[in-house]
Amino acid sequence: MGLKKYNKKRKFARTPEPPGMPKIADVGNKKQKLQSNKKAFVVQKHRATRLHYDFRLEDEFGALKSWAVPKGPSLDPQIKRLAVLVEDHPYDYLLFEGTIPEGNYGAGTVIVWDHGTYGSERKLIDQFKA
Repeated sequence: MGLKKYNKKRKFARTPEPPGMPKIADVGNKKQKLQSNKKAFVVQKHRATRLHYDFRLEDEFGALKSWAVPKGPSLDPQIKRLAVLVEDHPYDYLLFEGTIPEGNYGAGTVIVWDHGTYGSERKLIDQFKA
């Protein structure tokens, strides 16, 4: 999806959100990150027009694939939740917290509810085959 849609929806002179730039890391850091198979995730609580949660996963290009989860996460793995795909977000949004002012897209407060790293199970299995 890229970051064009993210940038188009925002007026960065009026919002504290980070501008949509792909993550630019030095080559050594990027190689190390790819070798570890670990990528970042975040769940943000977003009190906008309606309270919802945003779930974001770092992709291979350093953007955050993003979904809105209207009913929020459940601690019971048997309970399924609807997740609606929304525009990609820049990597710098990973730990963004703040208030998006009225009149701006997504106006309301954003807090980090949870964050960490995840790995690809397939890649981990492939490592053990070698």
